Amino acid sequence: MGSRVTLPIEGMTCGACAITVQNRLSEADGVREATVNYATARATITLDRDDVQVADLVRAVREVGYDCGKATVEFAIQGLHYATGMSRLEGAILALQGVLSATANPATETVRVEYVPGLVTGRQFEDAVRRCGFDLAEPIPEEDPVERERVRRRAETRVLTWKFVVAALASLVTGVGSMPLMATSMKQEMDLFARILAPLDGVLRNAIPALYEFSPQNLRLILLGVTVPVLLWSGWQFFRAAWSGFKHRTADMNTLIAVGTGAAFLYSAVATAFPSTFTGAGLQADVYFESVNFIIAFILLGRLLESRAKSRTSEAIRSLLGLRPKTALVQRGGTEQEVPFEEVTVGDRVIVKPGETIAVDGVVVEGESTVNEAMLTGEPMPVTKNPGDEVVGGTINGTGAFVFEAKAVGKDTALAQIVRLVEEAQGGKAPVQALADRVAGVFVPVVIAVAIASFVIWFVAGPEPGLLFGTVALVTVLVIACPCALGLATPTAIMVGTGRGAQLGVLIRGAEALERLQDVDTIVFDKTGTITEGRPVVTHVLGAKRADGSKVAPPQILSLAAAVESRSEHPIAQAIIEEAHAKRLEIPAVERFVAMEGRGARGIVGKYLVEVISFRHAKERSIDPGGLGKDADKHVLGGKTPVLVVVNDTVQGLVIIADAVKPSAKPAIARLRELGYDLYLLSGDSKVSAGLIGKEVGIDQVVAEVAPADKADEIRRLRNRHTVAMVGDGINDAPALAEADVGFAIGTGTDVAIEASDITLIRGDLGAVVTAIQLSKRTMRTIKTNLFFAFIYNTLGIPIAAGLLYPVAHVMLSPAIAGLAMAMSSLSVVLNSLRLRRFAPAA
Repeated sequence: MGSRVTLPIEGMTCGACAITVQNRLSEADGVREATVNYATARATITLDRDDVQVADLVRAVREVGYDCGKATVEFAIQGLHYATGMSRLEGAILALQGVLSATANPATETVRVEYVPGLVTGRQFEDAVRRCGFDLAEPIPEEDPVERERVRRRAETRVLTWKFVVAALASLVTGVGSMPLMATSMKQEMDLFARILAPLDGVLRNAIPALYEFSPQNLRLILLGVTVPVLLWSGWQFFRAAWSGFKHRTADMNTLIAVGTGAAFLYSAVATAFPSTFTGAGLQADVYFESVNFIIAFILLGRLLESRAKSRTSEAIRSLLGLRPKTALVQRGGTEQEVPFEEVTVGDRVIVKPGETIAVDGVVVEGESTVNEAMLTGEPMPVTKNPGDEVVGGTINGTGAFVFEAKAVGKDTALAQIVRLVEEAQGGKAPVQALADRVAGVFVPVVIAVAIASFVIWFVAGPEPGLLFGTVALVTVLVIACPCALGLATPTAIMVGTGRGAQLGVLIRGAEALERLQDVDTIVFDKTGTITEGRPVVTHVLGAKRADGSKVAPPQILSLAAAVESRSEHPIAQAIIEEAHAKRLEIPAVERFVAMEGRGARGIVGKYLVEVISFRHAKERSIDPGGLGKDADKHVLGGKTPVLVVVNDTVQGLVIIADAVKPSAKPAIARLRELGYDLYLLSGDSKVSAGLIGKEVGIDQVVAEVAPADKADEIRRLRNRHTVAMVGDGINDAPALAEADVGFAIGTGTDVAIEASDITLIRGDLGAVVTAIQLSKRTMRTIKTNLFFAFIYNTLGIPIAAGLLYPVAHVMLSPAIAGLAMAMSSLSVVLNSLRLRRFAPAA
């Protein structure tokens, strides 16, 4: 997997825009894969090489008429006025990935940097400056992505609002002003919009009689004067973008709107400026200024509502980012200092007062309190924290106070990892989007061809006046046919679905996993740490009989076992070590430690070779457990795990380990059985021990005594007949999780970045598996509904716009109504996706 870069893309207005940018980025040198998401306005680019410059990718985006979102920061540098290494300083800053330009100004002693947000941090700027031998006048503040997004959205909404207001007022004026013209026009007979407005004619004659005293030519001139400002301001963005696309040989929604409204305006302007051209041919000089204004107003209204609705699709990630505190109180140099949370470093001691938000991840060293971890686990009940316990950045302290040592900061915190996982998921595309992308990629040229064909047919074979019928058909087809709904159908649902999943403690790494999950029919569970708590404890320590009839002392056995296991991270090893600490035993040093995967561990303790091994491995080596074999069998029948302690190939003792079943396991398994899934338990434990656990939780199909390396083979075997999901704790299960169609990793506490899995369950509750499956099916159902309506809209809308209704009802669909329909189609898709925000797992 190559390195990944995410770029914010500006100027996209439909799915066709996203396809154009995606195709160009995919062709760029050093790019392995590019995915452009219209809903999030982001391009996710996987690179083949580390030397690919972001500036080259930005240039590729600009080549097709779009741009990347940029930010600018200016910071002061001490002594820059007298320095001679300014070019070296600019070069060092330019070398940072994501920096587009850097200009040092000795007169003001400042450096102005233009960069792509999210790819470079203030700390990286500071490091680059210091490497060049300069000192900053003051620290560079980190950009707040939440505030940046809020400001961008507000600015976009403000501009769209004013443009819509102007277009709407012009629509009202031209709509009223067109009534006297419509009363005697062919439009009233064949234009649906004119028919709808016809009943207002009598009302206006009584309310505004002066309006009907204007000559038709003067009315047309007034309507022209009102429409021109709308084209030049409210609608100018469509023409500018269409021209940019034309220069770069691309076409998108702006092309359709610009050509459609431009054709209607041009037709009307000619009829206004040269009416004799029409009257001389026995035709009426009809104008469509009101349609031009209504089209622009409706499209702007749709964009305004769509923009507001789309901002709500990313509320989950903004709320996660908003959990971070602005500052943290740290102990440095014997004093307490309040610093920006970005400046907290690993090893800092951070003071947390009652009610404060914890800044970064760490371990409590002093004091005790309760912490609300609902943002991480979804559980509303506070968790007690004592010295030695982990705390997570973004969680909220209760009434106590404590000091913790920072263990993970910046992008390494659990909160940052959660945000990254959600962003990655929201930036991707589900395979179901492929069809919509293919359609969007050729949609605009096809629509233009259909519009031209409609014009020609009506002009040549239609009723008189053929020019009027042909123009109405051409404009209406261009306006009604918009690929926006196709482009929004999948990504908006993915954004809301993955965001809702994060709120419920389910982190979905990508849209592909979300789609594959709906097809799963078989679920395989690991035992230790998944079905069970994963925190086994020592229940018994039994010594073997010596030749003189005495038994080896349990403390001696436990001490030797703990020495070997002190180098292991296996849960059984941790249980043995914790028991040795609890008994206050001395744990000797171990040398030449070797972990025997799935079998145990060994090492040299003093002058002895000490091994802590499974009974299965003992049988493989023909090691006789003696009388301890019966004791082991008795405990195995009770569902416990025995391990042998062997010294110089002689069994010295037996350690019995037990691991409790999670409270959430039984109800989750029962619910999955109700839903019709085939369930398997996969374990390295003995058949008896694994079978007992399976029976306890309700899983009949148990595959036991499987080494970690062989678990992936078992998953591969099942995949020959089924679509398989694997649920594991991520410790020994990475190959199996990767082999499964969908891998679920149990992530507890700060351990959320589990790369082998497709879905991470933040807390150990197996009920989250059911939640993930239900969310997947609900999200995919929403996507399919969106795509259905998007395709149906265009499938029905384009023929009607081309004149399908005229032979039946002697009416043509109005361009104004087409504009409203186009705007509402996109909005309906977004609003349908937003329903996922209310998703709650069914009991």
